[in-house]
Amino acid sequence: MQNQFDPRTTTTGIDPAISVGVPRAARDAGLRSYMLKVYNYMASGVLLTGIVAMLFASSGLAAQVLATPLRWLIIFAPLGFVFAMSFGVNRMKESTLQLLFWAFAFAMGLSMSAIFLVYTGTSIAQTFFAVTASFMGLSLYGYTTKKDLSGFGTFLIMGVVGLLVAMVINLFLQSPAMQLAISAIGVLLFAGLTAYDTQKIKSMYAYVAGTDMMGKSVIMAALTLYLDFINMFQFLLSFMGDRR
Repeated sequence: MQNQFDPRTTTTGIDPAISVGVPRAARDAGLRSYMLKVYNYMASGVLLTGIVAMLFASSGLAAQVLATPLRWLIIFAPLGFVFAMSFGVNRMKESTLQLLFWAFAFAMGLSMSAIFLVYTGTSIAQTFFAVTASFMGLSLYGYTTKKDLSGFGTFLIMGVVGLLVAMVINLFLQSPAMQLAISAIGVLLFAGLTAYDTQKIKSMYAYVAGTDMMGKSVIMAALTLYLDFINMFQFLLSFMGDRR
């Protein structure tokens, strides 16, 4: 998913072929507009997910449905949307990609309704605000830093793969200590990915500005940051959340 719009190699500068003849002020204004659209999409997706999760849980349907085999459909549906968007982005229209993004956010809401059955509302709210503040700070760092963070990308992705393997192993071991370690490492990995992905999205603008891929790039960038935020939230909630 993340490689679809990542033509960067070792630099993060503006492509001369694109920026020739474009005033610096115009480029900066275009970049700010681009990033604002990304953040608006991402924040709207998180908001939709939260509303759907809360309503589904409070209605009592979540407890009923998640106790049936349908829970597997609800759990894996968001992953299906991510794969569809990632592998079909070049063939899809922008409107189709938008529809899939909102469908993904809705499906994530159904899936995440389970947290309202497991954790107290207070701990969910506290974790959400803590992650929001952290995300804003990390994303701001990724946007403003002059340091090239691309070297951390491979390390972070490998860390996520290792984390997934550890999570699968712990499904069988059911070790509380291992679960605690997984949650702590997960928070750190997705915190790092937030800064890395923000810088990557910023550099992406130079390659999509003025092209028909601009709108699609905004949606896929929003999806990337959404996943960073949601994963950081889930791991931190697992780490510090108060269970009912």
